[in-house]
Amino acid sequence: MDIIYKPLPPEEAQQLGLQLQDPRKAVSFVNAFLKHSMPNVKKSLQENLERKAVVLEYSYKKKKKKSNKSKVLTAKERREMRIFEIKPEQQKYELFLPLHELWRLYIRDLCNGLRPDAQPQMIQNKLLKADLHGALVVVTKSKCPSYVGLQGIILQETKHVFKIVTKEDKLKIVPKLNCVFSLEIDGFISYIYGSKFQMRASERSAKKFKGKGSIDL
Repeated sequence: MDIIYKPLPPEEAQQLGLQLQDPRKAVSFVNAFLKHSMPNVKKSLQENLERKAVVLEYSYKKKKKKSNKSKVLTAKERREMRIFEIKPEQQKYELFLPLHELWRLYIRDLCNGLRPDAQPQMIQNKLLKADLHGALVVVTKSKCPSYVGLQGIILQETKHVFKIVTKEDKLKIVPKLNCVFSLEIDGFISYIYGSKFQMRASERSAKKFKGKGSIDL
């Protein structure tokens, strides 16, 4: 044990203000410390210390990294939490007029100003892929007569329906199937055939619509 341990001389201990321990206790402490800290070896401590250098072991608990990924709610969870529910006090037409004005600015920018010399087909294609939240639409045709003439601002769009608030402050849920919608901006009128429009708003941007086509109601 003289390789790593030697008793402190009494003179140095007195200068440092330390009280010397019994040499036998000190040796016992060092032996116990080495047995606890050294790797499991077959040979005695003295033989291992004379043979080669030994790296003392240490243990630590590895901290788990917190994941930065936020949990995404499922469609069922969103329905149960009623995230997209529009409360009755919020079903006011005037509340969404600023949204409609923002939508008009968005469409003008999307269609490069809607100039008089713009190609109608180009504008139609852009409108079909545009976000319609805030658009003012009219139901022009429908197999259900009660929907015809219905006018309002689109508040929500799902795969199969439009949720529209009317000037009478009523929320109407209009199915896309078997309905034709029209929307007007700066004199340009675009028609949306709901039966061919049954997709989510996020999916429309990659959808290729046919240049010609009609639906008989």
